[in-house]
Amino acid sequence: MAAVRTPVVVTDRESLARARDRADGPVAVVMTMGALHEGHAALLRQARARAATVIATIFVNPLQFGPNEDFDRYPRTLEGDLGICAREDVDVVFAPTVNVMYPNGQPNTRVNPGPLGEILEGASRPGFFHGVLTVVLKLLNLTRPDVVFFGEKDYQQVALVRQMVRDLDLDIEVVGVPTVREPDGLALSSRNRYLSEPERTTALALAAALRAGAEAAPGGADAVETAARDLLGSTEGIDLDYAVVTAPDLGAAPETGPARLLLAAKVGTTRLIDNGPVLLGERNTR
Repeated sequence: MAAVRTPVVVTDRESLARARDRADGPVAVVMTMGALHEGHAALLRQARARAATVIATIFVNPLQFGPNEDFDRYPRTLEGDLGICAREDVDVVFAPTVNVMYPNGQPNTRVNPGPLGEILEGASRPGFFHGVLTVVLKLLNLTRPDVVFFGEKDYQQVALVRQMVRDLDLDIEVVGVPTVREPDGLALSSRNRYLSEPERTTALALAAALRAGAEAAPGGADAVETAARDLLGSTEGIDLDYAVVTAPDLGAAPETGPARLLLAAKVGTTRLIDNGPVLLGERNTR
């Protein structure tokens, strides 16, 4: 077995710049808020397969948390995160403090995600994607990647990052990586650790709703949404926020063809999201 190589850990901009200047290309970046799990590991493995140098960022971004959200209790597990980065052969880990990322305080200039940032998660969490895209753009500027990897569990985020990269003429490839799930279907998430055992069982309804929606897809978008909402609405302990079908680019759902079913719900005090592809007007096989 090959020896595990410890990544270089940098916490300030100057050290990151020196590490980036020494990096062989192409350079891949995986941005995280820490509390890494096997879903993040899948991103790091894909990055490793594509690039000569892999940089992981670990930063809990205050700009994307609302006043009543879980910024203070969001899990911070740096030692374990570095172990996963070492296992996945990451070259550099950038783990800045808030003061390093925002040396002049919270920025007055933020990235406006446009209309697609005001639906779904953006409607439920006002300003959320302004904070997400602002920190993503800052990290892209600091790490200067050729390619960046994001998990499709945060499907709306991936779509908005692609939009930003296109609209601002950033010469960066954005790769979406399919959601990693537990054997019983639960999508991996850093927030799953908030769930009690009974809540975790309840949370399986989200994956079940995706399956129900896919089965209903021959009937079109309305049938998919109805099937998902009915299943989640009949599950005790689920507080449904939305179950919406869109086009793959988050536009209006087509009458037939590929589309996306996106879900959000609270289980206890934990807000969970999930999504999956559906093929409208045709029999699904997933």
